[in-house]
Amino acid sequence: MIIPMLTGLLTGLTLIIAIGAQNAFVLRQGLARSHVGLVVAICAASDAVLITAGVAGLGALVTAQPALLTVIRWAGAAFLIGYGALAIRRALRPGRLVAAEETAGSAWSAAAKVMALTWLNPHVYLDTVLLLGSIASQQGDPGRWWFAGGAVVASIGWFTALGFGARALRPLLATPAAWRVLDVVIGAIMIGIAIKLLLGG
Repeated sequence: MIIPMLTGLLTGLTLIIAIGAQNAFVLRQGLARSHVGLVVAICAASDAVLITAGVAGLGALVTAQPALLTVIRWAGAAFLIGYGALAIRRALRPGRLVAAEETAGSAWSAAAKVMALTWLNPHVYLDTVLLLGSIASQQGDPGRWWFAGGAVVASIGWFTALGFGARALRPLLATPAAWRVLDVVIGAIMIGIAIKLLLGG
């Protein structure tokens, strides 16, 4: 069962590593050293639930409910625009680099944001549930569950590396200007994804 698991691992990494709203948020939390373990755990656990659901056959239900995906798309776009605007607003504020402890925010706030970025993203259902589910079904039984295991391992590994590995980049962001650039990039990513969602992309 090594081949199905390896296939799941590589397929999962291919889908997860692409720069998106969720990855941008995890990166920023990691750089700020703010509730990193919580954010990584929520991302990995959410992926595990979605991957398992896809492999179990939830993809057919998602396909049969296009109205649900439309609601998720609009809600997700609204959240992304708001979050992106806040990031750009932070970038436009002159000032010093604020210590991580001052900008951390509460654990509840971090959890709510990462949950919204994960579950209000229709591409999560299309990629993680539908695509991974359909590829897994080609592995047969019990191969599809080994495939799912590989994809879950990929998710855990990626988010752990991104969240906790981000601190290695912190010296590069030791100035207010560098953090402002990061916030502009994050804001642009969020708003860009929101526009793509609204256009049905």
